Amino acid sequence: MDTKEDFSTPEASGNQDVELYYPRKCSATNRLIAAKDHASVQINIGHVDSNGSYTNEYSTFALCGYIRFKGRADDAINRLAAEAGLMRAMSSFPHPAKTNVEEKE
Repeated sequence: MDTKEDFSTPEASGNQDVELYYPRKCSATNRLIAAKDHASVQINIGHVDSNGSYTNEYSTFALCGYIRFKGRADDAINRLAAEAGLMRAMSSFPHPAKTNVEEKE
């Protein structure tokens, strides 16, 4: 089977060039993620039904390297997931130190 790949410049209909790089924005800060930001990540979080089974749907979140460098990525993911309706807000959970004090009394 002879397959030839065309490595020339991609063109849309009408001989217009197609952009190969699409910049992303950080979901937490709305900053543009530069092409050289090698610390940035894009995470797909799967949706589950009431039984905990994956529903073949997901939400995509992009985090810039600045958020990860500052150690705020976990808080950002929790906030974004709560806003998307994937989980309850972290403020709705009891504080662990307060529950341990109440159990000792």
